[in-house]
Amino acid sequence: MSYIIGMVSQKGGAGKSTLARLFARELAKDGFSVKIADLDTQQTTCTEWAADRAEAQIEPEIQVQPFGNLKTALAEAGRFDAYILDGRPHSSQQTLEIAQAADLTVIPTGQTKDDLRPAVKLAHSLADAGISTGKIAFALMKTTNSEAELNAARAYLKQTEYITLDGYVPVSTAYGIAHDAGKVITETPHRTLNKKAERLAQSIINRLAAVTASKEIA
Repeated sequence: MSYIIGMVSQKGGAGKSTLARLFARELAKDGFSVKIADLDTQQTTCTEWAADRAEAQIEPEIQVQPFGNLKTALAEAGRFDAYILDGRPHSSQQTLEIAQAADLTVIPTGQTKDDLRPAVKLAHSLADAGISTGKIAFALMKTTNSEAELNAARAYLKQTEYITLDGYVPVSTAYGIAHDAGKVITETPHRTLNKKAERLAQSIINRLAAVTASKEIA
């Protein structure tokens, strides 16, 4: 069975490409066949990163391909265990189509209301268009390490009907350096930072398993 995961955001720079690369690597290292469909053709962040990773001969190699439209991208999905759709930022028809195609849609958000409000607004727009609330999840990205601030963000998101994933990814220069070298944020020299990213990746895996299990039962 092939799983499709959508990474979407209302704002640019929220962390969706970071999540796409993280999730792809964590699955690939365990032997799953994975591909990222890079639908943000203006930025092609994942595509250029994959070229850097291949040039540096970092294993596991991650397949990434840019696509101008979602229909063409989805034609490839059945060839892989997991197919990750890295969408363009901002609420758009493409965002909705990604959510309609995906088993799970992940929306990255920071911890301030300037980030949380547009993320929740995006989730609401998808739910209003018919996407099951159980298939929409928030991921806390580019946060501080303040427990009080993280708890406040989680409390804000808990008021909604959507899932908030366990774990968080703080702002760190080491994560940026890893990306520049063709690595993901679980491949830094810092074990604590890697563990934070691993926890969030595992939470995505757990939520995807829960969603697909409930679909199979239904």
